[in-house]
Amino acid sequence: MTMKNAWTVPGYAQVRELGSGGSGRVVLAVHEATGTPVAVKYLSDRLREDPAFVGEFRAEARLLGGLDTPYVVRLYEYVEAPAGAAIVMELVDGISLRALLKQAGQADPEAALVVLKGSLLGLAAAHRAGVVHRDYKPENVLVSADGSSKLVDFGIAARRGETPGVAGTPAYMAPEQWQGRPASPAADVYAATATFFECLTGRKPFAGENFAELAVQHIEAPVPETEAPEPVRPLIRRGLAKAPEERPENAEEFVSELEGVALAAYGPDWEERGQRKLAALAALLPLLFPSAGAPAAGTTAVATTTIAQPSRWAPGRRGLIAGGAALVLGVLTALTYSAAGGEAGGAAALNAFATSSASPGATGPSPAPGPSTSASPSPTASPSPSPSLSPSASASPSATASPSYSPVVTPTVTAPTTPPPTTTPPPSPKPTVVVGAVSVTIRQTGSSVGQATVSVEAKGTAPVTVVLEWFTGDVEGRLGKADGAADTLTYQPGSAAPLVKTHTFSGAGCYWGVRATTKPAAGNGSSTSQVFIRRCTIS
Repeated sequence: MTMKNAWTVPGYAQVRELGSGGSGRVVLAVHEATGTPVAVKYLSDRLREDPAFVGEFRAEARLLGGLDTPYVVRLYEYVEAPAGAAIVMELVDGISLRALLKQAGQADPEAALVVLKGSLLGLAAAHRAGVVHRDYKPENVLVSADGSSKLVDFGIAARRGETPGVAGTPAYMAPEQWQGRPASPAADVYAATATFFECLTGRKPFAGENFAELAVQHIEAPVPETEAPEPVRPLIRRGLAKAPEERPENAEEFVSELEGVALAAYGPDWEERGQRKLAALAALLPLLFPSAGAPAAGTTAVATTTIAQPSRWAPGRRGLIAGGAALVLGVLTALTYSAAGGEAGGAAALNAFATSSASPGATGPSPAPGPSTSASPSPTASPSPSPSLSPSASASPSATASPSYSPVVTPTVTAPTTPPPTTTPPPSPKPTVVVGAVSVTIRQTGSSVGQATVSVEAKGTAPVTVVLEWFTGDVEGRLGKADGAADTLTYQPGSAAPLVKTHTFSGAGCYWGVRATTKPAAGNGSSTSQVFIRRCTIS
């Protein structure tokens, strides 16, 4: 329930609370000037008194404001005033991947590949901006009713190359994260692969019951690739490699590998089928969508635990967690858990900021839409004073368009009691591009000549590579056999003119076909078109 007399962001009418806890609350609101529904994430009054927490909260908003991609929840506004601090963002009418896995247990390989690709495209945008998410997990991937997915919660994100200490969710942390090494995109690839493995098998790749066991397993245990379906094992093997240099360098490279594996294993229509299967799973949980209006049930809270409790791990402030992690990794025997007595080998307690929710066996209502809450026994371990109250109140079709006001990051009214830490401006970004969609049509222009017209929706400055593959066949709806070599074209974002390419067909089929794909990969994967040629017309 909403706190009485709680501060609210001016210009927004609050509709209802989506979730709350010790770190703050997330509410569904409407922008009064435009009627646009939004999600507003408020930092709790208690944490707002700590300048470090406020600084991390502000940093999360700044980071979201720098990402312009349909695969990450969009920032509309950041407001900081004497009475409160809030992040105003896109409302996504979706549910967490964790909720889907609770319902289904595991996903079909094509559906798992689709949800991985969508959220990886969100990671790719962050990696191009020099940002490492550090907490990719099922709770932070949202699935909409149409089967599309988005990445949320950048509460513990860091700049590439920074060394912010040990942080993340233990079940998904890369070996180098456990060791406190600098943040790198390869660590996000590892966490995404661990999540993909869980989608495929219904369980996490490593099942350690405590902090020490998980650390050893992630650092030393063999990759359990044989438990995944055979066609996708190369992705598991590469993504969960112990050494970061043996994994794909970043999410964009991983997407390219994923598409190659998926195409070879499941054919050109794998993505369309996978999205339909994912949408069908989401349809089984209609009451969990924010649009359903169910009461909030999840919580996001500050927790204090000792390492002796195997059910959850709650890390804490920067100094405590860094020291605790070094102790665990340096002298693992000192922190082993005794199953018989439930005693820790060491007496140290770790305080932590953890995202949690009622466990599957708990009484009370099922989790309702709200902040992405962790149902896993290993919640977010965030040593830095960063709120992990997730912005995953997610995106409705009616809210996908941006409101008429521009997304801004605006610390307002008064400065916090302690100025934010000085940061070094990032280097000038290299040309980048995000491809929203590609479409192609084909028509016959001569007895053996066809012409393809390609349209590309892209934002950015870097050129887009478009590959056209030609086919002939005798069955409508099937591309048939490849006809000659593929053509490679280049599209420059901002160009209004479509790409046009002709091809001389040598096959004898009555249907000519073409498939267009892009690099970087388009949001819709690829586009195909067919034409029934004149010479086959029955007189």
